[in-house]
Amino acid sequence: MTPKVLVDGRGLVECPRWHDGRLWFADWTAGEILCLAEDGTVEVMGRAPGPPLSFDFASDGALLVLASGETRLLRQAADGTLQPFADLGEGGLWNEIVVDGRGIAYVNGPRLMRVAPDGRAEAQAEGFAFPNGMAVTTDNQTLILAESHAERLTAFDIDAAGRLSRRRVWAETPGDHPDGVCLDAAGALWFADVGGAHCRRVAEGGKVLDEITLDRGAFACVLGGPDRRTLYITAARWFGMDRMGEMAGTGQVLSVRVETPGVGWP
Repeated sequence: MTPKVLVDGRGLVECPRWHDGRLWFADWTAGEILCLAEDGTVEVMGRAPGPPLSFDFASDGALLVLASGETRLLRQAADGTLQPFADLGEGGLWNEIVVDGRGIAYVNGPRLMRVAPDGRAEAQAEGFAFPNGMAVTTDNQTLILAESHAERLTAFDIDAAGRLSRRRVWAETPGDHPDGVCLDAAGALWFADVGGAHCRRVAEGGKVLDEITLDRGAFACVLGGPDRRTLYITAARWFGMDRMGEMAGTGQVLSVRVETPGVGWP
């Protein structure tokens, strides 16, 4: 499968989300949250410092944003400004967010936090080897988190209140460092890998079912489109955190059609 380039010439692009019939993504280099229109134009929907710069959507559609240097989850107000929403605590950079079907947000970084729809934050787990992308199953009962430096995908059970338990290895990914992830209707998971310059589809247990190769690092992926059978990939050439400026102009958003539709969140 050869991906189609939808957007070119960006910076480090990350955090693709299919929302309200359109593809959204973040450009960490530019500090922008962007939306791709059907005619191929890109609209700026929000601005915040990065890296990292990650976002998802509250149950009412408002943007929830993790921005570089913040110890709080931010919420975009009607006037477009970002307002404090949840106190995450100190300890390091907060990296990724996913919001489940009940409006409960999960945020990772120094710890894995549960954030209720009213903004109350509660730590759920810690001790990860660089926590990265997360996905929640369509029944809101399982969360899967990518541990990039451990070369594995870690799962938790989710109870009726959104709290996590039964931490376990969902799949080992030897040689790969999974970044952004998404789930499909067959119970498989797609993950992006920067160093490997590919996206891989794996079953629980780690069997590789499919692969899409790129000419640059794959940072994240999401299944979207009207039938959720389009895999959108954010990719860029990676030179290291201390050379972010050199990534400007190398970022792309790509798409490829797949057989099995996406489910769950994001």
